[in-house]
Amino acid sequence: MGIVLARIDNRLLHGIVATQWAGRSGAQRIMIIDDGVAGNELTKASMKLARPTGMAISIISEETALINFKSGKYNDHTVFVLAKKPSTLLKLSEAGVKIPELVIGGTVKPTEGDNAIKLSQRAYAWPDDIDNYKKLKAAGTHMYIQYVPADAEISVEPFLK
Repeated sequence: MGIVLARIDNRLLHGIVATQWAGRSGAQRIMIIDDGVAGNELTKASMKLARPTGMAISIISEETALINFKSGKYNDHTVFVLAKKPSTLLKLSEAGVKIPELVIGGTVKPTEGDNAIKLSQRAYAWPDDIDNYKKLKAAGTHMYIQYVPADAEISVEPFLK
């Protein structure tokens, strides 16, 4: 089975993700892929507390994610992946992991003078992010911008030109 949904969100697992996106994903497992969080026991423990009931959770580094997917560890799972940056997902994709759907959620608002592109009220992308989104699209990933499931989907296409 593998990944059924991926989400870019600078806060990773938080209330909206746990209560709205996790259920919508239909996944058995939430996977947070972030080197910083994977190496911080306090942050890991707090994210584990936010795990939706009935879902398994993995909080792992990019390297561990690549190893686990390559070894087929999640072949019998449906997985909802959370990452802060599209580069994390691109590494998986380039390693042969299929990412069928990507929702771009909340990202860090840039400071004045940053070279970021505003995708929506809560989502921004930097030029290298746009390049990574283009590569993910070329690999067959369907992607869109949406903060909560009740919001209308915003096409990412105009930003990829």
